[in-house]
Amino acid sequence: MLSILKKEFNGFLNSLIAYIVITVFLVAIGMFMWVFPESSVLEYGFADLQTLFNMAPWLFLFLIPAITMRTFAEEKREGTIELLLTKPLADLELILGKYFAALLLALFALLPTLLYYYSVYQLGNPQGNVDSAAVVGSYLGLIFLAGVFAAIGVFASSISDNQIISFVIAVFLCYIIYTGFDLIASMPVWGSYSYLISQLGISYHYSSISKGLVDSRDVLYFLSVIAIMILATKLVLRSRKW
Repeated sequence: MLSILKKEFNGFLNSLIAYIVITVFLVAIGMFMWVFPESSVLEYGFADLQTLFNMAPWLFLFLIPAITMRTFAEEKREGTIELLLTKPLADLELILGKYFAALLLALFALLPTLLYYYSVYQLGNPQGNVDSAAVVGSYLGLIFLAGVFAAIGVFASSISDNQIISFVIAVFLCYIIYTGFDLIASMPVWGSYSYLISQLGISYHYSSISKGLVDSRDVLYFLSVIAIMILATKLVLRSRKW
């Protein structure tokens, strides 16, 4: 698995996609946090990172599928998937190697945002007047969110040999699981079940963790969705033997 992870991660670094994704993410977040008056920390008057944690999921929704769209689709298009599958690696090791490489790149994009935390910390009145527990919880939520989106993206890449199709499928699935259940729950036909339906979506659990209270139920939810998508990818790869 580690050899696949290293190969995939080096492949990302040797392509423009990694640098484009990281640059777009940081520039977009920076614009929302410091430039656009509707969301600027300087205009808002409060020393917090709410803008970052509100916008990052929507940027991840597009940028992580852009990272993962090549994981299996490119192998299929170039005809190297069969050669890869003949190596002495279990399907799960192959999937996890590609998955963790994509996740690691997404987390690399998050690292520079710690500078935003430092800036907001310095701008606080008094200095350091920041809810650090909520910040840590929100970062943890983003890490889990990136993990889910990466798992969905790898799955989408495994079902097509076209990177664009894989990207579109991944964006659609990420959108549905992030906010789609909230939209469904908002329909007036569910009655008391609307709350239960909203709990099926990522948005509910991400908002819960972002408050700084890490609930084991939220963690279990994220890990369960990741496991389901990884197993679904394994099932797609195994279908070649049917």
